[in-house]
Amino acid sequence: MKKLLSLSIMLLLIISSTTFASSDDKFGHEGVDALNPDVEEMLIFALEDEVLAYTTYEKIVEFFDVTRPFTNIMKAELKHQEAIKTLMATYNIEIPEVDPSSHIVLPTTLDEAYQAGVQAEIDNIALYEAFVKTDIPEDIKTVFENLIAGSENHQASFERQLERNSDVINNNRSGNNDENNNRRGR
Repeated sequence: MKKLLSLSIMLLLIISSTTFASSDDKFGHEGVDALNPDVEEMLIFALEDEVLAYTTYEKIVEFFDVTRPFTNIMKAELKHQEAIKTLMATYNIEIPEVDPSSHIVLPTTLDEAYQAGVQAEIDNIALYEAFVKTDIPEDIKTVFENLIAGSENHQASFERQLERNSDVINNNRSGNNDENNNRRGR
C-alpha cells in the first residue's frame, strides 16, 4: 500500500511538472530535431541527455529498490557527463546547470523501467549519430562516437535484462502448468 501511495504521489508530481514544460522546449535527445544546432547547442543537448539518463536511472533504483544494470550504467553516465564537460571547457562553453526533473517519466513496473532504459539509449544513440554526421571538430566527433558505443552497450544490458525477465516468467508459467498437471494426475 505504501509503495502504491508513493507511486501515485510520484506520478502526480511528474504529470504536474511536465504540464508546465514548454512544447518547444528542446531538451537532451530532443535536440536532434533542432535545426542545425551549433557545437555549443550539441554539447548542451548531449549534457542534458546524459544528466536525464542518470537522474531517471537514479529514480528507478530508488523506487524499485534495484541495482543492476542501472547502477553500473549510472557510473558510466557520470563519465559521459565528464567527457562532455571537458569538451565544453576546451571550447570555452559555459557549463549550464541541468535540471531534468520536468522531463523524467517514472515507469510503473520494473519491466517498463528496463524498456525505458532501452528507449533512452536508442534516443541517445540517435542524438550522437545525427551530430557526428555534421561538420564538427574531430575531438568532439571522437567523443560522440565513443558515447555511441557506450550507449549501445547500455542498450544491450537493458535488452538482456528484459530477456532474462521474460525467460523467468515463461519458466514460471511452464513450471506452474507442470505442477498443476501433476496435481491433477496428468
